[in-house]
Amino acid sequence: MKFVYLIVVLFFISLNLRPSITSIGPLLDLIQRDLNMNGVAVSMLTTLPVFCMGLFSVLAIRFNRRIGIEWSLLIAMLCILAATFMRIYVSEPILLVSTALFAGIGIGIAGPLVSGFIRKHFPQRPFMASVYSVSMVIGAAVASSLSVPLFHQLNDSWQKSLSFWSILALIAAVLLVPLVKSEKRGLPSGQPQKVSVRDRRVRVLMIFFGCMAAMFYSITAWLAPIVQTMGFPRSESGYILTLFTLIQIPVSFLIPFLAGKYQQKKLWLLICCASEFIGVSLLLAGASPVVATLFLGLGAGGLFPLALLLPIQESNNAEEATAWAAMTQFVGYLLGSFGPLLVGFTKDMFHSFTPALAGMLVVIALMTLTVLQIGKNSATRIKQKENSSRSQ
Repeated sequence: MKFVYLIVVLFFISLNLRPSITSIGPLLDLIQRDLNMNGVAVSMLTTLPVFCMGLFSVLAIRFNRRIGIEWSLLIAMLCILAATFMRIYVSEPILLVSTALFAGIGIGIAGPLVSGFIRKHFPQRPFMASVYSVSMVIGAAVASSLSVPLFHQLNDSWQKSLSFWSILALIAAVLLVPLVKSEKRGLPSGQPQKVSVRDRRVRVLMIFFGCMAAMFYSITAWLAPIVQTMGFPRSESGYILTLFTLIQIPVSFLIPFLAGKYQQKKLWLLICCASEFIGVSLLLAGASPVVATLFLGLGAGGLFPLALLLPIQESNNAEEATAWAAMTQFVGYLLGSFGPLLVGFTKDMFHSFTPALAGMLVVIALMTLTVLQIGKNSATRIKQKENSSRSQ
């Protein structure tokens, strides 16, 4: 029974790590018009949370060492709850940007802690990272697909539509309470491995995570507006974004499972990179956005969960998993946060998405180069573990 309860807790925590970001995309043009925000300013609604997800991810290590994983996750969920709920009162750009800031802080703290949570409560089941990634995709899909319908149902109020998603954080916080009460506060046992940027594996993983995040959040924030410039109405562009997220659900579960079972992470990473490259190329060529979105969803659906799985596999305990995830997400999300911002900047400068799409191809090429290095590092790590187990 406790096993099922822990899965439900993991599901709802992970479910909260995307709706405050993805719910904005389909309503972006309405928000921009009502608040009189330019492309760069409105990009901050996506860029700022991702930036905070990197900047504040290192706090996860400190929180974990002081009050433990469960208490830290509860604080993070309450932060997301407050930030998302406050959007119902937004009437000025500064307040909306502030909610993005505090939502990003909560997500930034929670992200690495989820890796530690998996390592602690599912030590023999690292593939539970699939539940982590699938839950995030479901949260992103539901938020993006229902934002416009909620807008119409709630008296054409995008403020109420955005605020609605605070319900998910409330559920997660309530579910965490029994677990928090059963856990002892204080320092966790064991000494975590020191994670340093001097470690080549860490540096490569940081660059990979940064390229992956830049692509994911640029697509999440700007796919609907890009499709609208191709002649599709707002409602249909919202469905395109929903397709992008929905296709990731089976992909985010199957690819990490297959990669872990057959030890072929490098192959799957390269396939996903190629898929994203094809998707962006199709958008650049003005081809069917539906076909392009299928390739983009396949690529993003595989890359993100594999990126989350790597720190869990590199670690020996929950504290190390949290530290690995915090360091890679710290630099990775900081780099990735500039993706949506640069798309908005180039759109304002050139009045076209073409330069931004060309830039995405360059980012994917760089990501592919880092994947080749990640494959080597992962293989070396696996051999070291096998040799260590044989000697014992």
